[in-house]
Amino acid sequence: MDMADIADLAVIRQHLIDPEICIRCNTCEATCPVGAITHDDRNYVVDAGKCNLCMACVPPCPTGSIDNWRLMPRARAYTPAEQLLWDELPAELTPEQLAESGVAAGAAPEVEPVAPALPAAVDGASVFSSAQWGATVPPWSAAHAYTNLYGPKAAAKTITATVTGNVRVTAVGRDYDTHHIVLDFGAMPFPVLEGQSIGIVPPGVDAHGKPHHARQYSIASPRNGERAGYNNLSLTIKRVLEDHQGRPVRGVASNYMCDLQVGDKVQVIGPFGASFLMPNHPKSHLVMICTGTGSAPMRAMTEWRRRLRASGKFEGGRLMLFFGARTPEELPYFGPLQNLPRDFIDIELAFSRVAGQPRRYVQDAMRERAADLAALLADPDACFFVCGLKAMEEGVVLALRDIATQAGLDWDTVGATLKREGRLHLETY
Repeated sequence: MDMADIADLAVIRQHLIDPEICIRCNTCEATCPVGAITHDDRNYVVDAGKCNLCMACVPPCPTGSIDNWRLMPRARAYTPAEQLLWDELPAELTPEQLAESGVAAGAAPEVEPVAPALPAAVDGASVFSSAQWGATVPPWSAAHAYTNLYGPKAAAKTITATVTGNVRVTAVGRDYDTHHIVLDFGAMPFPVLEGQSIGIVPPGVDAHGKPHHARQYSIASPRNGERAGYNNLSLTIKRVLEDHQGRPVRGVASNYMCDLQVGDKVQVIGPFGASFLMPNHPKSHLVMICTGTGSAPMRAMTEWRRRLRASGKFEGGRLMLFFGARTPEELPYFGPLQNLPRDFIDIELAFSRVAGQPRRYVQDAMRERAADLAALLADPDACFFVCGLKAMEEGVVLALRDIATQAGLDWDTVGATLKREGRLHLETY
């Protein structure tokens, strides 16, 4: 059934996003193959005129806020403009309300979900889409992840954590002030895994007079705590002082978090995420590719493997880290990285703004290590994790495609296998 046929139907199953649960992580918009999802500084919304119910955005959503539907007369479908003003989802229309709109009792939409759209073609050539290769399932041996234990729809809406540490992890500089912040949950249960995230609820209200929505941050500590055996975790947060266009702006949550003092209390929701998880089986390999604060989940995975290694009870596979920043001074955890044993982790650093040196990005470092990466692409025990700014994603996946192709591997087959088996995970923002 084409879109013209869909437009003629009287009743639709309208796809909506719950603004109370959504943590504005942008996963849905980045995943949607037809451009049906958009956002402003308040809400993420779905355009009923574009949505084809392909469901591509549902599995990657860390909170489940994307999985909401309403039976609606097409003439009364909620517009994106209406949705942008919501603080909560509207109630389902009653049978009486549907009847008033001419919908017969028991009527159901005739539209079935369709396959996600393929990338558009330009001059006969398919446009590369990195997002289509990202896995939405975890590696087979990943531990079970607990999610949404605390949040707007949970019995306990938020959980209070106490700040027990706040240290700067970049060299002094105005525009790359990054902090390592430790939160303790006391006696309240808050189980997390490497690769998960939490939401921080900043105090106060926004420009609309509404309470600030939660901001999402990846957890930077392993499952047994920043301090082993304690009910705590850590975050890597960069103070936001300008937007992506370089215009001055003061990030609400990032500045709040970076200014916290030991003993301060923070409202937290979560945890979130059930797919960007590390494998647990012996000899599994990790290839971690990140920029800036995208290093948080990589730090968590590396530290968990380091602790397992120290225990002598786990035979880990290979660890490779490709870590990019503009300069060494802007690279979080630069000092600690230098102290990790070379026989434990293989580290490639890439800097793009060092005076007198050519620009080098993580994908450049990956191409230089093509032989190693080609072998890992073909190894079913190897998992690839990508985290950082959205701008890096395409270059990284293109590098993996080219490395596979140059090694005589068919990328369509390799990429599909990585996705199906939960071995290539993309978490960019």
